[in-house]
Amino acid sequence: MAWLLVVVAGILETGFAVCLKLSHGFTRLWPTVAFASFALASFGLLTLALRKLDVGPAYAVWTGIGAAGTALYGMVFLGDVVSTLKIVSISFVIIGVVGLQLSGSAH
Repeated sequence: MAWLLVVVAGILETGFAVCLKLSHGFTRLWPTVAFASFALASFGLLTLALRKLDVGPAYAVWTGIGAAGTALYGMVFLGDVVSTLKIVSISFVIIGVVGLQLSGSAH
């Protein structure tokens, strides 16, 4: 259950990062409200998950999902540049997160 919270929190991290961009420096109301909502929910779920999980692997999964998800969302929906190096780098982030998780989380 704790890992499910981390995964959902990571997805919400993607949401708050995208909304942060869409808020244009907090000058647009609804993206700013969405950013704050996603951020609060993401941090809240991560906090709950950390009651049962080691901080290193949990934080790596949370940030990895957020980083990879945000980069992919930007390329698919926001017109960010797509390149082979960017795709390979996102793959390395995901591989690193999986490797860290498999390396010995006690829970």
